[in-house]
Amino acid sequence: MAFTTINKPTDFFNTLLYTGTGAENALTGVGFQPDWIWLKKRGASGHHFLQDVVRGPTYQLRSSTNTAETNNAQYVKSIQSDGFTLGTDSDVNPNGGTAVAWNWKAGGSSSTNNDGATASTVSANTTSGFSIVTHSGTGSATTIGHGLGAAPKIIISKARDVVNSWIFQQNILGGSWTSSNYLALNSTVAAASSSTIINNVTNSTISFAGADDWVNSSSYTYVHYCFAEKTGYSKFATYAGNSGTDGTFVYTGFKPAWLLVKAASGSQTPQNQSWVLWDNKRSSSGGNNENSYKLYPNATDAEATSGIAQVDLVSNGFKFRNSTHQSNSNNTYLYMAFAEAPIVGSNNIPATAR
Repeated sequence: MAFTTINKPTDFFNTLLYTGTGAENALTGVGFQPDWIWLKKRGASGHHFLQDVVRGPTYQLRSSTNTAETNNAQYVKSIQSDGFTLGTDSDVNPNGGTAVAWNWKAGGSSSTNNDGATASTVSANTTSGFSIVTHSGTGSATTIGHGLGAAPKIIISKARDVVNSWIFQQNILGGSWTSSNYLALNSTVAAASSSTIINNVTNSTISFAGADDWVNSSSYTYVHYCFAEKTGYSKFATYAGNSGTDGTFVYTGFKPAWLLVKAASGSQTPQNQSWVLWDNKRSSSGGNNENSYKLYPNATDAEATSGIAQVDLVSNGFKFRNSTHQSNSNNTYLYMAFAEAPIVGSNNIPATAR
């Protein structure tokens, strides 16, 4: 059994639930400086808001739409060592309303990276396999550094200053960066292939094929969230649904704290389904394994709280409990998972439950 290098996953990823105040709101308890913050109010419709330390905490992008970046300190005003301060905007700080913040630790303050032919600005955490990268598009084939020291399996990219889709790029479905290699985070469409976006990734660089508007137009600037898999802490892979109430079990090697799923391809229609996101804090069973509390990154919907437990988050993976097209029909699904606790610690002994 492989063992983890990260005994305490909450040093690098943590979910924070909070109640809005409608007034400036300093939130603590993350456990680290959150370098990437993903916010969503739960009880009402509203966008998903994504902020990070490289672009600056007051700059928002929204996974639920293709709009350009905005700068408004009434969303996230600042980031601190154990949390962040919200402004007064009701989309992220609804007075008396519940909300969730998913937080990742990168490398703190950013620096220039010259590993590629074109300079990038990077905040990287090589331990957890996560980096935030920005660059100015060149309009021609080039490479940029990502700072991870290991090849990412997933790169989520967005043009900052133009209306354009989020591009969720990966080499998991088709086995390469040019076959079944991308989806759109703000859309329900299934996976597609392109050789004009990212065409290769190494341990140090991302290679752009040319002037694609999604990732490298000379007219725009871009942000890229890069993820390299780390045993016992993160898992990025596929599974086959079985359309049964005794649904597919997926082994990850840890109990998931956060799970993102998307129908990517297959014979059973409809494949064009929403992205679905669960976590270990928003639970329909008081913190137990069963969880039907879902949010949809591509949509503004309020949290869905169906009484049917769609997924069990268990000690070594996750298991589905119904046959919904979103997560367990006869299709191939792509998933990202981050750990609550590994099965085996760094000393190759069972990890202590937390």
